[in-house]
Amino acid sequence: MTSKQRAYLKSLAMTMDPIFQIGKGSLTPENTSAIAEALAVRELIKINVLQNCMDDPKELARTLAERTHSQVVQVIGKKSFFIKKEKTTRKNRTSTLRGGIFLKKEKARKIGIMGGTFDPIHIGHLILGENAWHQFGLEKVLFMPSANPPHKPNRIGRADIQERVDMVRGAIADNPHFELSLEEAFREDYCYTSETLQEMTVKHPDTEYYFIMGADSLFAFETWHEPQKICQNCVIVAAVRDHVSAEHFKEQIEYLTQKYQVDIRILATPNIDVSSHEIREWIRKANTSLKYYVPDKVISYIKEKNLYSECKE
Repeated sequence: MTSKQRAYLKSLAMTMDPIFQIGKGSLTPENTSAIAEALAVRELIKINVLQNCMDDPKELARTLAERTHSQVVQVIGKKSFFIKKEKTTRKNRTSTLRGGIFLKKEKARKIGIMGGTFDPIHIGHLILGENAWHQFGLEKVLFMPSANPPHKPNRIGRADIQERVDMVRGAIADNPHFELSLEEAFREDYCYTSETLQEMTVKHPDTEYYFIMGADSLFAFETWHEPQKICQNCVIVAAVRDHVSAEHFKEQIEYLTQKYQVDIRILATPNIDVSSHEIREWIRKANTSLKYYVPDKVISYIKEKNLYSECKE
């Protein structure tokens, strides 16, 4: 964009009324659909970001552009941004870092990855996967049980890998854009995300992977095996947790972005404060219902196999 174009847009911002406002609820399917409809009849629209919105305007603009197949024209401070119709299809763009926004190479396919031990899988995993699929326009989300994660070596009394695979398969069976991946399921050695992503990228060079993680993992990311290699082979999608302040969360994203030149996206999703550890404790103590925390098929499987009743954390 030339200096004259930039000056024109700034002057336009003073006279052009916003047709949408994004507040505390951030981007929703409803306002995304309404903005897409507006772009069908307007070449350029202005959107205001209210003070109670926790998301960064640059991140909002980029996410909205992805969802509506539009182009970010200008972000003005923390109050508003312009987007316009995408007139041309740009393929095979090179990766660059411009104005704090990391632009990944555009590829033919966008696939999400939900990795973990899934011991057991629960509603929090499924909601993260579903919202990532919707927010980033993913073709599908791969649920990838890990046989031997290096950070969880003590697995006495836990479900074995076949049982965890069975539970994941049952949990995602009725979702057409969820898929079970066995990339890490039956390896004898430790499973490292960096190696898995490298192998998958080599096998599928036309695919851009969106690796989904929670805030806790984001803050521990530097301790992972070869974090730089992970960053080279995926977009990181991070979901915030209630116990992490929005400011601290954004600071960590900015720090990792600068250190590793990584593309990190914020996942706008409800906070489901439940963990596999808590669920195993509930089963062991037999003092809490699993209904609605764990899919019914998984609850039935746990009872049938008598899993976690003697689990020692």
